[in-house]
Amino acid sequence: MATEEISWSNIIFRAGTVTALHPVDYCKTLIQLGYEPIAAKPTRTFFGRPALGLPSVFQYIGYIRQQDGFLGLYRGLGPKICSTIIKGMAFQRANEAFAITFNSDTVSKKKQKVKTDSDEDQDSDDEAEDVEETASEYFFRVAQSLSATTVSVAVSQPFHVVTVRTMAQFIGGETKYVGIFGSAQEIYQESGILGFFKGLIPRIAGEVLAIVLASSVTYTVNTYIISDKRYKATFKTIAGFFSTSLTYPFHVVATCMTVTGSGLAAGQPPHMPVYVNWIDCWSHLSRNAQLKRGSSMLWRYYTGTTIVHRPFKIDQFKLPTSSE
Repeated sequence: MATEEISWSNIIFRAGTVTALHPVDYCKTLIQLGYEPIAAKPTRTFFGRPALGLPSVFQYIGYIRQQDGFLGLYRGLGPKICSTIIKGMAFQRANEAFAITFNSDTVSKKKQKVKTDSDEDQDSDDEAEDVEETASEYFFRVAQSLSATTVSVAVSQPFHVVTVRTMAQFIGGETKYVGIFGSAQEIYQESGILGFFKGLIPRIAGEVLAIVLASSVTYTVNTYIISDKRYKATFKTIAGFFSTSLTYPFHVVATCMTVTGSGLAAGQPPHMPVYVNWIDCWSHLSRNAQLKRGSSMLWRYYTGTTIVHRPFKIDQFKLPTSSE
């Protein structure tokens, strides 16, 4: 499997991308935690059903800027950049370490076979490149990707925990987590080493399942249904998008588990129950139709219990039951 070479230009590009998108990611994290500081308003869905509309991500960004100023939109940016870069570097190194010789040997044998069977064909090299991936090659390729993903997520988790908790302070107005080293000391004193890995299991589960779903569907469709190679890359992108959407609830649970019981107002009643484990968190969010909160950034609707700081009147308004 080809990997992207680590270079200073690559690191700078990643840091720049994270910085540009950080306000949106910041708002998304707060929404995943169930924080809704702006009152919902009566509106209608795209299909004309009555609903309570929640603010879009742009309105959310405006609210944070009003409260904390422009620089407040970049709360948690430092550890976020560290988490992203470390995850990317760890993935590449782990991917190289888990590389299986069988893959290259098998591809070479297949190309040689195509050449042997096509001695009279002038395009035999092209046929060798277009030869279909076998089931065994697919298995090893996915196993390699899963192993590298698991390692990279685990290595970057401490910085991810610092990032989420730094962002979550906005909800209660705390200043417990300041800087990477100060935040690390706070987490260690509070929860020990295990505190740096809060929310790790659902986060890994979400990324691993997304890879398995996308790879399985792509391999099956591209092998048995789609024959035109022009459409194979497009379908791979579509499959990746839908697999990420299906596994999104794991990321909501992971975010909540990162904060619950941390001592922050955002992780304690009445804002959030102190969950026993991530299964308990999943069950609670599922009962309240909150497993998809934050999945939509523009058209958002009230579907259950959230942290609403300003009361709003329902006035005989029928609440929807579908998720965002």
